[in-house]
Amino acid sequence: MKNILDKIKNRKAVISAVSLVLFVGIVFWAVNSPAVVGASASDRQLPIYCVQREDKTVALSFDAAWGNEDTQALIDILNKYKIHATFFVVGQWVDKYPESVKALHDAGNEVMSHSDDHAHFAQLTAEQITANINASNDKIEKVTGVRPTLFRCPYGEYNDTVISTVNGMKMAAIQWDVDSLDWKDLSADEIKDRVLKNVKSGSIVLFHNAAKHTPEALPGIIEALIADGYTIVPVSQILLSGDTTIDNTGMQCPVKN
Repeated sequence: MKNILDKIKNRKAVISAVSLVLFVGIVFWAVNSPAVVGASASDRQLPIYCVQREDKTVALSFDAAWGNEDTQALIDILNKYKIHATFFVVGQWVDKYPESVKALHDAGNEVMSHSDDHAHFAQLTAEQITANINASNDKIEKVTGVRPTLFRCPYGEYNDTVISTVNGMKMAAIQWDVDSLDWKDLSADEIKDRVLKNVKSGSIVLFHNAAKHTPEALPGIIEALIADGYTIVPVSQILLSGDTTIDNTGMQCPVKN
């Protein structure tokens, strides 16, 4: 009888442990899912991850914070296909490579803010956020003559203070719904497959300037998108005008009357 009771106790302990692991996993997924967070906290401030569009339109974006070796190659590729993209640049990158910032702008690409120093914005006050973004905007405007209207949070990190402050500056906070993961040194084929597998109308695709295989992957991605009937535009041109809202997944949608 004692052996039977011991077996029952052990089985209960295993079931409890498995239940605990499942619970922790569900909590982790919920905390990191914009859709779930939005559903449980509808008043949470969200950036724009993608856009609700009926036409087949996508936006390509590049974050520039570190190296500069591939900038001209990316410009040449975009020029070859007669398309433009959005480059979110860090102010300190502008300090180092003003000629590249000017080249991006002169080629017809958008140059927008990615902060002044790639700080963790969720740890900053509203005043610090405003000062940081303005410092970046000042540097970009000095080189391009155009003041940025879009902002991408460093590391993709944000909270309500970040988004409400950016909105209060009459700027739009831009995230992404398709991550190429090019910064992980994926092969060109892996980058291409990942992007094309996940892209849809209204998608904002994330690449990085100076990622190892992005210049190699980009032509194939562009050619496949064009062949599939997509129009490729900078981020500002994929955004909706008029009255809009952002749903609990981060999708910008028109306000229905």
